[in-house]
Amino acid sequence: MGELLFLGAGLGDETDLSPRAMEGLRTSNRVFAEEYTSRLADGTIERLERELGRPIERLGRAELEAETSVLQALAAVPRVALIVAGDPFVATTHVHLRVAAEQAGHTWRYLAGPSILTAAVSYLGLMHYRFGRVVSLPFADPGFDPVSPFEAIGRNRAADSHTLVLLDLRPSDGRYLAAAEALARFDEARSVVAKVELATEFGVVARVGRPDVAAWWGTRAQLAGSDFGPPLHCLVVPAPELHFQEREAVARWRPPTRDRGG
Repeated sequence: MGELLFLGAGLGDETDLSPRAMEGLRTSNRVFAEEYTSRLADGTIERLERELGRPIERLGRAELEAETSVLQALAAVPRVALIVAGDPFVATTHVHLRVAAEQAGHTWRYLAGPSILTAAVSYLGLMHYRFGRVVSLPFADPGFDPVSPFEAIGRNRAADSHTLVLLDLRPSDGRYLAAAEALARFDEARSVVAKVELATEFGVVARVGRPDVAAWWGTRAQLAGSDFGPPLHCLVVPAPELHFQEREAVARWRPPTRDRGG
């Protein structure tokens, strides 16, 4: 029976991996990586391959959800590592794999990594305990444009809670839902979900955990035309009222006031 190492690579690149994580990779007989639930900085896997001196096997969504590749590797070698961007067990897919490994008689070990669920909130300076259900906003494709994410945001706001909105990504297709596109969707949903008002302010966080991290705070009109830069992006829809400490924290992310003159 083998040991499955779930390794959270965090939000940056390979330089964020701890000595313990690197030792786990070096002592693993096979190393897999998946980047469909999130994505590491460009070149991370390639640089890790050079550091380890052997290839890292990439798993797509279908391969990971089928679980066959990982379970077969565990049956053949003593230790297998799975590298995941962020924190592994935030995604239920990885929890399901953990259970499947247990049921097959294998053991597992967990090396946690920073997650977008806490990092984006911390960077903006909001209070973690004021957040309600996390919402994922998918791409709007022909025949598929669900309003359920906006309904969930409305319920959070009705409970005086903030909402972290994760934006869809399809790395294999090079598609990443950008903050500007996501913000535009709120106006389309306004007639469906009355509690997501046009005047609501938003927080935008881009590339948290990386050297070029950036954040913005304001109404959609104030944020219009902002260059949020490359992915990954996420949004925060705040509760109707911010705590005074939150107001002070987000003030630094507001766009500068333009002097209209006369």
